[in-house]
Amino acid sequence: MIGIFRSLMLGLFLAVGAFAVDAVVTGTPAQAAGDVKKGKKVFAKCKACHKTVAGKKSVGPNLNGLFGRTAGTLAKFKYSKDMKAAGAKGLVWNEETLFTYLKNPKPFVGSFIGKKKAKTRMVFKGLKKEKDRANLIAYLKEATAK
Repeated sequence: MIGIFRSLMLGLFLAVGAFAVDAVVTGTPAQAAGDVKKGKKVFAKCKACHKTVAGKKSVGPNLNGLFGRTAGTLAKFKYSKDMKAAGAKGLVWNEETLFTYLKNPKPFVGSFIGKKKAKTRMVFKGLKKEKDRANLIAYLKEATAK
């Protein structure tokens, strides 16, 4: 009886451990499952203000080379004081930070600088659906690679 109990506990321990490792390696399931083609459709909401091709100017900052960039640091773009401050406090764009930012941008930036909501130039309210954010990130990873 004790042998069966040990076997069950070991199996449970290994299953939980494998799930935890998978979550750490791949991020949230929504982030891991992003679809580039669907993300391009989601980007239609962004393209009025953002470009992904290097050198193209627009209302918002150019997103080429976005991943790994410190927030508020793209040369020749006039960022809000709050976005620059968030970058100075360590906000760097990656899958995880973008996933959270895209849900509700102003409170996310504010969290870096001790404010409930940051004052930024972006009027976009965010993407509530995890799948939309995951798809957009998958698209951005491909479209903004230098």
